[in-house]
Amino acid sequence: MLSLLNPYQERQVVNCKRANFGKNIGKAINEKLINTLAVMKYVAFVLLLVLSLAVAFPALASVCRNWDGHQLCIVDIKRSAKNYWEYRAAVSIDGVKRPIEVYNCRSRVKVLQDGTALPFEHNDPGELICSFFKKYN
Repeated sequence: MLSLLNPYQERQVVNCKRANFGKNIGKAINEKLINTLAVMKYVAFVLLLVLSLAVAFPALASVCRNWDGHQLCIVDIKRSAKNYWEYRAAVSIDGVKRPIEVYNCRSRVKVLQDGTALPFEHNDPGELICSFFKKYN
């Protein structure tokens, strides 16, 4: 085919076609990359949603009983590793929280924060704690 263009013009046309071909490939690559990133964003969102629902948070409930006409709640309790019959517990009676006391279920005494040991009284919170866990024998 006879060309009406001189060699310089032909080189410009070829270079222009090559440049446009490169731009089209670049556009296709950019579009594919954008689509891949969008899919990854949705996958990350779904994964984050699933993981956030899979985590079990600790319950904030307390054990409450009606005890001799009063509402007695065990707010926080920890069992001694060394003396399994001792419990460190914070209780609330009728909604009034008492400080942490050590309840010794073997000798049936409670140790106050100042170190004073007092025997369980009638309907004492220590009776509820010891009867609830029954691990002191």
